[in-house]
Amino acid sequence: MTEDTALQEKKPKFDFIIRSLAKKGFRLFVKIVDKYAPDRLLLFALNFLDKRVPNRLISFAIKWVERLAPRRLLSNLIATADEYVPDEVANSRKVCAVLAGVGKYIPDEIIPPESMGRWENLRTKFHIPKLVPSRQK
Repeated sequence: MTEDTALQEKKPKFDFIIRSLAKKGFRLFVKIVDKYAPDRLLLFALNFLDKRVPNRLISFAIKWVERLAPRRLLSNLIATADEYVPDEVANSRKVCAVLAGVGKYIPDEIIPPESMGRWENLRTKFHIPKLVPSRQK
């Protein structure tokens, strides 16, 4: 067995592990938000993000994720969200609001090209608007 074939065999196992962890993370996020987050707290948090968090801080966080997160990890997270979120969250207005409120800050440049279709599906399902112009040039 050569190194290439061994590496190819590890990739599906690695992808499976990432997807299962992401699915468990989404499931935990949905349960916590649905059960414990009051409407007023969510409204306050999303308004705080929109009005009080400086654009430079949002741009810094986006650049940090872009540099440190591997494309394959981002691709698997988007794929898991596209597969899992509609089934479990279709009736949760709280989670939909959080996804739309945070998702609007994710620029298209950070999305891997192989995941653009799935990202557009998520954007359509949860009415995520395009990125608010926050990048400093």
